[in-house]
Amino acid sequence: MTSREASLRSPVWHGRENDIRPISNPKASDSSNLDSAAELLIRSGRTPEESLMILVPEAYKNHPTLMIKYPEAVDFYDYYKGQMEPWDGPALVLFSDGKTVGACLDRNGLRPARYWRTSDNVVYVASEVGVLPMDESKVTMKGRLGPGMMISVDLESGQVYENTEVKKRVASYNPYGKWVSENLRTLKPSTFLSSAVMETEETLRRQQAFGYSSEDVQMVIESMAAQGKEPTFCMGDDTPVAVLSQKPHMLYDYFKQRFAQVTNPAIDPLREGLVMSLEVNIGKRGNILEVGPQNVSQVVLSGPVLNERELEGLLSDPHLKSQVLPTFFDIHRGIDGSLKKALLKLCEAADEAVRNGSQVLVLSDRSDNPEPTRPAIPMLLAVGAVHQHLIENGLRMSASIIADTAQCFSTHHFACLIGYGASAICPHLALETCRQWRLSNKTVNMMRNGKMPTVTMEQAQKIIARFFELLPQAVNTGLLKVLSKMGISLFSSYCGAQIFEIYGLGKEVVDFSFRGSASRIGGLTLDELARETLTFWVRAFSEDTAKRLENFGFIQFRPGGEYHGNNPEMSKLLHKAVREKSETAYAVYQQHLANRPITVFRDLLEFKSDRKPIPVGKVEPASSIVERFCTGGMSLGAISRETHETIAIAMNRLGGKSNSGEGGEDPIRWKPLTDVVDGYSSTLPHLKGLRNGDTATSAIKQTKITLCLLIGCFRAFWCHSDVLVNADQLEIKVAQGAKPGEGGQLPGKKVSAYIARLRNSKPGVPLISPPPHHDIYSIEDLAQLIFDLHQVNPKAKVSVKLVSEVGIGTVASGVAKANADIIQISGYDGGTGASPISSIKHAGGPWELGLAETQKTLIGNGLRERVIIRVDGGFKSGVDVLIAAAMGADEYGFGTLAMIATGCIMARICHTNNCPVGVASQREELRARFPGLPGDLVNFFLYIAEEVRGILSQLGYEKLDDIIGRTDLLKPRDISLVKTHLDLSYLLSSVGLPKRSSTSIRKQEVHSNGPVLDDTILQDPEIMDAIENEQTVHKTMSIYNVDRSVCGRIAGVIAKKYGDTGFAGQLNLTFNGSAGQSFACFLSPGMNIRLVGEANDYVGKGMAGGEVVILPVESTGFLPEDATIVGNTCLYGATGGLLFVRGKAGERFAVRNSLAQAVVEGTGDHCCEYMTGGCVVVLGKVGRNVAAGMTGGLAYILDEDNTLLPKVNKEIVKIQRVTSQVGQIQLKSLIQAHVEKTGSSKGATIVQEWDKYLAMFWQLVPPSEEDTPEANSDHLVKTTTGEEEQVSNTFAV
Repeated sequence: MTSREASLRSPVWHGRENDIRPISNPKASDSSNLDSAAELLIRSGRTPEESLMILVPEAYKNHPTLMIKYPEAVDFYDYYKGQMEPWDGPALVLFSDGKTVGACLDRNGLRPARYWRTSDNVVYVASEVGVLPMDESKVTMKGRLGPGMMISVDLESGQVYENTEVKKRVASYNPYGKWVSENLRTLKPSTFLSSAVMETEETLRRQQAFGYSSEDVQMVIESMAAQGKEPTFCMGDDTPVAVLSQKPHMLYDYFKQRFAQVTNPAIDPLREGLVMSLEVNIGKRGNILEVGPQNVSQVVLSGPVLNERELEGLLSDPHLKSQVLPTFFDIHRGIDGSLKKALLKLCEAADEAVRNGSQVLVLSDRSDNPEPTRPAIPMLLAVGAVHQHLIENGLRMSASIIADTAQCFSTHHFACLIGYGASAICPHLALETCRQWRLSNKTVNMMRNGKMPTVTMEQAQKIIARFFELLPQAVNTGLLKVLSKMGISLFSSYCGAQIFEIYGLGKEVVDFSFRGSASRIGGLTLDELARETLTFWVRAFSEDTAKRLENFGFIQFRPGGEYHGNNPEMSKLLHKAVREKSETAYAVYQQHLANRPITVFRDLLEFKSDRKPIPVGKVEPASSIVERFCTGGMSLGAISRETHETIAIAMNRLGGKSNSGEGGEDPIRWKPLTDVVDGYSSTLPHLKGLRNGDTATSAIKQTKITLCLLIGCFRAFWCHSDVLVNADQLEIKVAQGAKPGEGGQLPGKKVSAYIARLRNSKPGVPLISPPPHHDIYSIEDLAQLIFDLHQVNPKAKVSVKLVSEVGIGTVASGVAKANADIIQISGYDGGTGASPISSIKHAGGPWELGLAETQKTLIGNGLRERVIIRVDGGFKSGVDVLIAAAMGADEYGFGTLAMIATGCIMARICHTNNCPVGVASQREELRARFPGLPGDLVNFFLYIAEEVRGILSQLGYEKLDDIIGRTDLLKPRDISLVKTHLDLSYLLSSVGLPKRSSTSIRKQEVHSNGPVLDDTILQDPEIMDAIENEQTVHKTMSIYNVDRSVCGRIAGVIAKKYGDTGFAGQLNLTFNGSAGQSFACFLSPGMNIRLVGEANDYVGKGMAGGEVVILPVESTGFLPEDATIVGNTCLYGATGGLLFVRGKAGERFAVRNSLAQAVVEGTGDHCCEYMTGGCVVVLGKVGRNVAAGMTGGLAYILDEDNTLLPKVNKEIVKIQRVTSQVGQIQLKSLIQAHVEKTGSSKGATIVQEWDKYLAMFWQLVPPSEEDTPEANSDHLVKTTTGEEEQVSNTFAV
């Protein structure tokens, strides 16, 4: 909005536009700025509906029904697409101008929005049902707003307009279709150059000049050209950040991508890519307050990546009047001041070009003959400088910026250029590198010998550009992933948004090119940056120029390359110390760490004290210190069973906490060992070094969904309620340090039969853990999930794992207010089993800054005493522990080092399943090589604790409590960095200390949900008698929407006593009214729940059994099958049970459902998303993107008007009629049960006219179900005599 303020003109304002500037406020929230933009449009003459359609458009591309319902809206959206960046993120927006009142929902449908209308002509809209008392007999309509939908009421006429009517009316105001067809031009794709344009030697020289390394070419560019996706690596980033490195770095390396956590969600670019688009409009953006054909005179690109011929096409467009601006600086008179002078000259040239009518500025570092004294300005610096200059001078809307650059080849490079203002990029040297690679003898021979798929020249170059396009099958790659991790759907919303944090650039550089981005520690000046740039450039012109590219070792460790914290020497020293239990060897390990290069920001700090040293014997014992230690959330599957169990046993011996990760845990590990002889146990025969009394259970367990239980996680699946109730801590993993904003994927080759059994999956099938939680789209949703966990297990502390980035303090405050017990801050340098290289290297921040911000913000808001702060990321020593303590942390996590102590040798091939020592492999022959003993890890942590004790004694303090939060005990080291000077004041400043000690905070009681309905129910003697003695009981009671997670605590009590399947009694509970969120969550077998009324979101979340029946009250004024009576995300992560709903559900029905069966009479978008088992029957219409990511289970959907097929995501499932007799019986039996339970008239009609309706059902079948009798009429099974016979009537409900 700041960029377009200068162009705002409207006769409404009578020349007083300056009086209303500025429109936006950078310090205000997104909601506040959206309100300001909407008010501007409305007061300038737009209707409220039109204004919100401009600002919050629906995802109209690839919409299967929009062209049928209101095609006029497509022209409207196309017209405004190039003029206004859409607001993204979860939002239910209510609006009014006094004459009209209405509501609309965000494009992804990430917030609930329910509405109902009464016979006395009143319309209600709210985020929940049950907010007002209501006479149900007067309700004539109950509905919900779906993604991008709108409802409005004309207060003067009393007319109610639902979504289709609103969109048609607004889109008819002007001839948008005519204007678009006559003025909006599309750049047609051009063929790639088919031959190299430079000699190999010249290409090498330019690669050297622009900072390419052999790793960049081989592991990034050539990999993308060959495979069409971003390369994968593992183990996190253990190299120094760019400003601390002694090696020269490209400017891009000083930037870290920001990501969504809690306040808004990441988007799933894999399964929900239909809401995303990389289309970009090039050219002048007109005055948004005026409407006319001139505003749409632009060129549309399908994506931001251009090849040479496409760039030529734009340059030749007469309407754009493109101007090429060279980006070089002259150093023949010296380096000092040369870069700044060149930038000022470039900005002046850009200013002049735009004022002369140019609508496209092409910043180019292309040169026929590079000169030694004219190095190229870093393209990111040039783009940012021009972008900022044009904004400052009111010219930014008049022209687009295109970067024609040699220094751009990775996802991160493209993201930075786009984020700081470039609308498109032609990576000319990367494309030439592709051509050279394809023509090389090595590549030709590999293709000829079958070692590489045959790729034509054009294919090789196309692939590197194609991986930026919107292709749902492009898993976790490219620019879409960068956008999605921040929760941004559209390219236009990311362009110029500057969603990065800077580490190591000073105020001069930031103010010139990156104004508004956070850079909290200062860093390089323009002159220092010029010198680093010149380091690359001069290599191309020196007499002894190398004949091949240098390997800088930024990704893989190599002798002489970049320093890696987890290097072979360090690993050997640690192995020697822990295996020999040698204090001398550990001292050598400590000395190695002390002598290492500056690697992380804490290396710039050291301790000071005004106290005299004390004897170490007066310091608290190591046994007390180790209780504060935790290990990282490494899932079973990513690492081997041997590693996982060894770590758990060691931490249990110490009294610390291990973390199960996402992969679950074998129940055999829950009991102490009693059969150990000579270090071996028949219970766990694959382990050695055991003792009687050892337990292999993880104190922190991650359950399904992204919920870490006991540090357990609910990402891929929900844990059963018996696991939840037996946990000490339940951790919600919002983000992971090595790849924040992204999900995980366990390759199929690592899914062994054992892993598949634990994860309720099938061997060899890849397991995807998507980035969104699907039940956390805002701080309110996170608070609800925390409430759910406290409900099912009121004795377990709930932890929320965040990743360091600017703004984490605000997020942490919200998490503390949401009633979390623990907040974990992870640094970027955490490990991972597999992740795209650009995510490992370029996302997330150092925990030092995140911890400092969190500590200050929580203390400033009076919240620090409520939560334990845990921190992790690259911890290696007692020094790390003490610095974290002085900065405010109570507990300390070790991930990679714990693995190294148990035998990891940092081969960095975790993602290949070929770990040579069996630490991160599921191959039995490799697991047999696992060398680790629980005692090794115990020794490591005891050495760390003794190191802590030694430093405390030198400082004169008796216990960790005394120094936690004491940043006054830290000071900058007297050390000079190679590149610049950093300002560490942010790390060292303090706003005070908590009012209670760390130990007091750690020992406080688990936060309570307060009085809840479940407690009242459990106080009923008949209920408790039925639970204790497995009896049957019937109870009826009222329920209100403030009653949340009802039945969750009851289910927990049952699961604690009987497990998930052992309860033989029957609790028959009937509720009347409007249920709050998470109704019937974690339900156990034996619980039969009936709700007469309606419910909100998350019905049946995590249910493991039982039955839920929901139906409206009798004598309603609406047809139940047309009404929405349950909310979004029902059956999330359910592992069993039955759900019958007489009415419609919202978005994401049965998402991540594993085994539950359900019948519902209509759903919103994303039905059956990521479903892995169970059965869903839908007796009405569904939204789009049905069955996305559905790998198991079956769905039956009634299609009365032949509109279903375009709504189904066909990437995985097969769509077929219900031809199998067993499938027909399954379908009919479920519908009959639905009619019996709910009295459904729709279901009764279907059963009565079975043959007619059966022909209207479609069956959705994933590959894993194709050979089941329900899906395959020809299915054969073995008889008792060993013969095969066809299955027929074998199904029973």
